[in-house]
Amino acid sequence: MAKTISLSILGLLVSVTSFSSMSEEQAKEVQDMSDPLAVFTQGGIGITDKGLNLKVGQTYDSGKENVAAMNVFELKGIGGGALGIRDNDKALYSSVDDSIDSFRLRNFQANVTNGQGRQLDMSYNVDSDSLDASYSILQALPKMGILNLYPLAGAGVTVANNYDGEGDNGYEIPGTFTVVGMYAKVALTDKIWINYNPMYMHTLSGSDLYKNSYFAGDNNILTHEFAISYQMTPRSNIRYFANWNEKVDFADGDHRIEFNYQF
Repeated sequence: MAKTISLSILGLLVSVTSFSSMSEEQAKEVQDMSDPLAVFTQGGIGITDKGLNLKVGQTYDSGKENVAAMNVFELKGIGGGALGIRDNDKALYSSVDDSIDSFRLRNFQANVTNGQGRQLDMSYNVDSDSLDASYSILQALPKMGILNLYPLAGAGVTVANNYDGEGDNGYEIPGTFTVVGMYAKVALTDKIWINYNPMYMHTLSGSDLYKNSYFAGDNNILTHEFAISYQMTPRSNIRYFANWNEKVDFADGDHRIEFNYQF
């Protein structure tokens, strides 16, 4: 028995030593999680007023010199009705129930030498049975003290099931849109930072119904995202997010607390 215990302890010590060595090696490769252009394998969970959000991101070889790449997949609004936090009449993008509100898939590539990023962003809304897919380019500007700015511009297309509600047209493309915006970061300390990300979207083409009313009953909309973050360890942080727009004020917008870990 004593021999078995000794071997078990020895095995545990070897495992701990191996894990420590691996952690030390990984620590050398840790990315700045506050940088919008950072690319790293990650996992996250968000507690929101409309349910739970889950996020997983995986890096991959882009095949291009000096270009890092990753895919990020998110599930949003899991179990919102059961949590009983949100008033259905005040949901920003969809009603509150126990089903998933939306899926989001992003493919992101960043050039580590010139600070340019490219993003394919696809978001599917379960309630409206519609998909918005956009492609945008963002560029890191020279740092100004504690402020970093990353302006972006792109265009997108909407795919929706029976968008006009007349008959049964199935899935179709009711129109296209443009997006212009910015990611902004203010570094308060080496562990605390603030982000403000305004995005302006405007319909470009499509049916009259789409062009005149797709964005909350209008042909354009200005959205806002505010976040304050704390880096707990080099590989983990906790973040508070608020999302609202010109049609929905801050108090009635979406709010969440999110934990993220870099693998």
